[in-house]
Amino acid sequence: MKRKIISIDEDKCTGCGACIPDCPEGAIQLIEGKARLVSDLFCDGLGACIGTCPEGAITVIEREAEAYDEKAVMATIVRQGEAVIRAHLEHLAGHGQRELYNQAIEYLIEHESSIPYHDVTVSSPESAKSDNHLFAACPGTAAQSIKRDTHGHRVPSANMESELRQWPVQLTLLNPSAPYFDNADLLIAADCVPFAFAGFHTEFLRDRIVIIFCPKLDADLDGYVAKLSEIFSLHTIQSITVARMEVPCCGGVRHVVDRALEQSGKTIPVTEKTVTIQGGLK
Repeated sequence: MKRKIISIDEDKCTGCGACIPDCPEGAIQLIEGKARLVSDLFCDGLGACIGTCPEGAITVIEREAEAYDEKAVMATIVRQGEAVIRAHLEHLAGHGQRELYNQAIEYLIEHESSIPYHDVTVSSPESAKSDNHLFAACPGTAAQSIKRDTHGHRVPSANMESELRQWPVQLTLLNPSAPYFDNADLLIAADCVPFAFAGFHTEFLRDRIVIIFCPKLDADLDGYVAKLSEIFSLHTIQSITVARMEVPCCGGVRHVVDRALEQSGKTIPVTEKTVTIQGGLK
């Protein structure tokens, strides 16, 4: 097929390797002192490597090339760790590559790999469109059916006790001076977690004070940072457990907590729990 792909001018290339870190897909390698395109399958043709070449040796051309394979690229990227996964997702999002981005997210979910919190801002309104649809900023909004065994054993709710120790629970409604925060172990959870994780009360909520909010839909995240910071400052907090969903937008829960800790100047141990859409734990 004919498509856009990078071309490296061997005469201009000095082998400095500056282009290598900006190609998380692994399409470029240094071989015999020169940068080489090692596989058409791994080059998406978006040119992230161009800006870092000091010699101007890399350009994007159009030629016959094997189709880019996002799933094959993800198999390579996942082995390189969270920072490289984040860079690749932001690379796709920044260029408005909605279809490839969603394929990457699907790969991570299928292989039960963590989806790191990342920026999904597109570089321009024009690049935000693909197939006449706006770029999907969060795969957590994609409709999914979850199959359950409707004939399995169910514990009657009357035999279970609530582990809730305070009211209210939503961060907007909480009073930072409330006495139940004294010497508390906090559970700071995304709104969706109790619905997805069946063991929420027994495994997460027991012996903890709970705070819930949604980092995607709630508008005043700066206000949340300020309120959490005030709670941390006014009380001795023993520990913080962050419970979030696996979708990337839910990573904002930890981001808000980290900012509040920095603002308060407090050092409090934080444990993060990630719940899958299917209701499991990562």
